[in-house]
Amino acid sequence: MHATDLSGPMPGLPDPDRDAQFYEGVPLRRFAAWLVDLAIVLLAGVPLALLFGLLTLGFGFALFPVIVGATAFLYRVLTLAGDSATWGMRFTGLEFRRHDGTRFDLPFALLHTAITAVCFGAFVLQLVSCGTILWTRYRQSIADIILGTTAINRPAE
Repeated sequence: MHATDLSGPMPGLPDPDRDAQFYEGVPLRRFAAWLVDLAIVLLAGVPLALLFGLLTLGFGFALFPVIVGATAFLYRVLTLAGDSATWGMRFTGLEFRRHDGTRFDLPFALLHTAITAVCFGAFVLQLVSCGTILWTRYRQSIADIILGTTAINRPAE
């Protein structure tokens, strides 16, 4: 079975057929990275939300999911802008690349994170996104397809 190519040619990225080592195991590594990132966000966001709730005499607890979500959003934007990978992605040996092979900058990290957040907010979109990671040629999520990016195994430098 041949994987689908929804994004078109991306000349700045390794070709999945000729340079398969850049894409081997990427779906599983992305999932493992997500689990690591989730743990980091919860370790940072939950205490912040609890502290805010206590400082507002309980009224702030209503904003618990907003505070944890904002923590996740900021974490993802700042880590992607810094090295084109979240800490979970670095741990699993992945990084994002744009269609021209360059790494993410701050505006691109913000845009990728915003699209990813929309997908996480809609269960069906997230399911489709997981499917596209499994079945597209470049192992791309919905955000990756829209922006012409992909996650690859981090090359040796």
